[in-house]
Order: sequence, then C-alpha cells, then structure tokens
Amino acid sequence: MAGIVFLRTQKLEEITEFFQKQIDCSNWLSQPDCTILRHGNFLFGFCTRDTVQNDVMLTFFYHSRAEVDRMYKRLQSRAESEPVENEKYGIYQFFARDPENRMLEFQYFDHDLPPFLSSDELLLTRRSIRRFTDQPIPESLLTSVCDLSRFAPTARNSQPYYLKLVKDNDVLKRLAEVRGASSAPIGRAPIAVAIVADPAISKRHIQDGCIAAYHLLLAAWTYGLGTCWIAAMDRDDVKELLGIPKDHYVATVTPLGYPEGDPPAMPERKGLDHYLRE
Repeated sequence: MAGIVFLRTQKLEEITEFFQKQIDCSNWLSQPDCTILRHGNFLFGFCTRDTVQNDVMLTFFYHSRAEVDRMYKRLQSRAESEPVENEKYGIYQFFARDPENRMLEFQYFDHDLPPFLSSDELLLTRRSIRRFTDQPIPESLLTSVCDLSRFAPTARNSQPYYLKLVKDNDVLKRLAEVRGASSAPIGRAPIAVAIVADPAISKRHIQDGCIAAYHLLLAAWTYGLGTCWIAAMDRDDVKELLGIPKDHYVATVTPLGYPEGDPPAMPERKGLDHYLRE
C-alpha cells in the first residue's frame, strides 16, 4: 500500500525538470497534464491547473548529514539558511524553495527510525559493514529482524534453517580470531548471528541456509543495522564453540550492530551486459 500527494502547478515541465535534476527524483508515472515523481518511497505529483498550490512543504530526508550537506551545496542559491541542528526534533536540516516558491525541507534524523526503505533502496544501499558503534541493539528490534528473516524461501518449504545469536563477549572475541582479518569484524559488533541449516530436514540445506542468511542481511539493513558476510565459517571449531551439531551447515556468522560512520559508497559495478548471457 502507498499514497500520493498531488499539487497544482502552472509550470509542469519546469517543475518536473527541477525535481528530477536538482532533487534526484525519478519520473514514476506520466499522465495527461500530470507527472508523478518518486524520491525513495515518497510519491508526489504535479498537475497543470489555473492556480499554483505553494502553501505546502515537501520534506526529503537522508541517511547521513553528509547527504544533507551535499544537497545544501547544490541548492545554496535557493536555501534560506545553512544546515542547522534542531534539538527539539533531533534532526539536522535546512530549507529551500522550488521555482514556484514551495517550501522544501532537507533533513537527517539523528536517531533510530522505524523501517522506511523502498525495496530498490534496500537492495541498492545494503553494504558490508565492518565497524560498529557500541550502541546496544534493543531486544524488540532484534526480535523484529529475526522475525522478518524467517520468511526466507526454502526447498519444499522445509524451513531447515535456524539462527544462533551470540552476545557473550568472550565468544565474540574467539569467533573474531577464527579467520584472522576476515572474521575480525565479529569482534567489533555487540552481537553475532550464525545462520545454520539442518541436513536432516532438507536435502538442499546449503542453498536454504545461504538464502536465509542473505534474508537476514536484508532484514537487518531494513532496520538500520549493519552486517558482513563472513565466509568459510562452516568449521568444526566454530560449531563446537557455538554448540552446533557437526553435521549442520553454517552458512555464515555475521556481525550485527549499528554502523560506525556513514556506510561505504557504492562500489563500481559491471554493466548489465556482463550479467546477461545468451
């Protein structure tokens, strides 16, 4: 389910171009005398009318202060002031005007938020996080991430996987040492999660476990938590340390926590023609 805000305009072409080029909005849908734009999961439209509707404010929020600062530099000539802290609401913000004098707000929430990512944002922005803050993860949030993870698909809906939560600092430290630098991120997080699959339940336990693990990574990012796929953790010493039967498959042991600093920039990707093969 979703919604759209429609506004009246006398400059449909100019307004559409402004929001696409200056605010990085995409054209979601074109209709006769109306254009619907998209910014993340925010849909808003402009329709050509005899009067202009500018007694409104459109708010765009971002993942970091750096992104707000980037927008300020781009819109400085239209901005009403520099970005400032708003302690009342716990936000970092500035205001600007569009070509028809509508108020625009650009902000970053300096506190935890409920899930808000659109599906494509989730897939495009997830990153491997290797450093974490010491902020504890609320139990309610951890439960929400695990609950969302249980909807991963499995062969014949056999559901052979389970999650092993690791919170003991000594165990986290020992897991971090298993593969040297490769597993070190586990020691920097408040929690680690082992995603395990039971071969007695499914003949496709390896595939099921790996799909479930990636589901967890996406579920964590949905709630603003970082993860990092640590490979080659299907080892006897890891299983002994975590009390996992030797015949069970450990897809990964991922650190879990709030990312320290801004997420890494998107790495360079090969073109679509590299992935599409005849």
